[in-house]
Amino acid sequence: MTGVLTPGAGASASAPGGVSRTELPGGLRVVTETVPGVRSVSLGIWIGIGSRDESPTQAGAAHYLEHLLFKGTQRRTAVAIAEEFDAVGGDLNAFTAKEHTCYYAQVLDTDLPLAVDVLADVVTDATLAPPDVEVERGVVLEEIAMRDDDPEDLLGELFDEALFAGHPLGLPVIGSEESIRSMTRHTLHEFWRGRYTTPRMVVAAAGNLVHHEVVELVGAALSGAAARAGDVGPVPPRRPAPAALASGPRLVLRPDDTEQAHLLLGVPGLSRHDPRRSVLTVLNTALGGGPSSRLFQQVREQRGLAYSVYSALSTYADAGSFSVYAGCAPERLDEVVTVVRAVLAEVAVDGLTPAEVTRAQGNLRGGLVLGLEDTPSRMNRIGRSELDHGRQRTITESLDRIAAVTPEQVAELAHELLAAPLTAAVVGPYDDEADLPGSLRSLA
Repeated sequence: MTGVLTPGAGASASAPGGVSRTELPGGLRVVTETVPGVRSVSLGIWIGIGSRDESPTQAGAAHYLEHLLFKGTQRRTAVAIAEEFDAVGGDLNAFTAKEHTCYYAQVLDTDLPLAVDVLADVVTDATLAPPDVEVERGVVLEEIAMRDDDPEDLLGELFDEALFAGHPLGLPVIGSEESIRSMTRHTLHEFWRGRYTTPRMVVAAAGNLVHHEVVELVGAALSGAAARAGDVGPVPPRRPAPAALASGPRLVLRPDDTEQAHLLLGVPGLSRHDPRRSVLTVLNTALGGGPSSRLFQQVREQRGLAYSVYSALSTYADAGSFSVYAGCAPERLDEVVTVVRAVLAEVAVDGLTPAEVTRAQGNLRGGLVLGLEDTPSRMNRIGRSELDHGRQRTITESLDRIAAVTPEQVAELAHELLAAPLTAAVVGPYDDEADLPGSLRSLA
């Protein structure tokens, strides 16, 4: 692609923090960040489609495609794709989430044209050959079996299924054994061609690069896909109405012959568009984000009840979750649950101390800056920002938002969220809910 880019069809602009943005024909967006002092580039093609966009007959399609698109294109076999990246020492991969999918690569700066060409080829011109559909069906089924053998992975899906009951966010990204076995090539092809379109795509790159050169490479590599999309603009960030989640306490158990009991206990959180996101990240960090956190100190350091205990957040366009994980000996589960519930209840009533808030803010600021020391992290940041928000937030802006959080704001949010009915998921050596301790059965 060459020539002058006209406003509306390919206008370029500098976003905050040294990020450049160009909108190309077909609604395709290109965002880049130059990182001085490196010799690599990380590149990702982000598609604003994930597991929540699947119908029941398509359950697991986005993740299935993550495997299948690498099996060959009109110009390359799967072996050729692998050989081209091995020949330059590059990394090529993909991941699927509930609201987006990303196909990405990391290469030397001199090999950026190859990375753009191969990624564009894979995402928009794959063959989805019937024999490959069957081969990858077996691979995905093996992945589901692996998930079922990993208590923490299985636990997370059980928790989401309970918390987001009846909502697409509660469905597993990987699909189910039943949906994958019944998935047809036609279903996969229809989902791919209908959803993986340039208005839903963001191409993000970070490293030793020149923005207009990346734009030209991307424009040329995705010209066919852009032409299929026609004269349209980008799909705006998701902003659905707040998800209507079922109310009331819930408890789900998956009996498993494990040495430990694995527990997730939590409540609905905030959407990513909620202005109190920074307040929630401070609350989460102080509660279970590190060795000095209240949960770590109460559960592990003072009582020795569990080796691993932490809290976590998930945020989506219309909902979110806050959860606490602990893995412990089965006979200690009752005490672990009692302590965790007591900590949450105490914070819901009294909030955090100023010292806890200050310590959490320092932890978050350090983690944010140190987490951007490599090009993949920067590519992820700008790609997600464009897809999820349609804008870029500078590092300084993010740091300032964290620094502006007050103990009073944390206390107010803690009272709102942590006083809600709890949802719990358990994986462990229990035959049924009657075998669980009373501290959990009270949630049923």
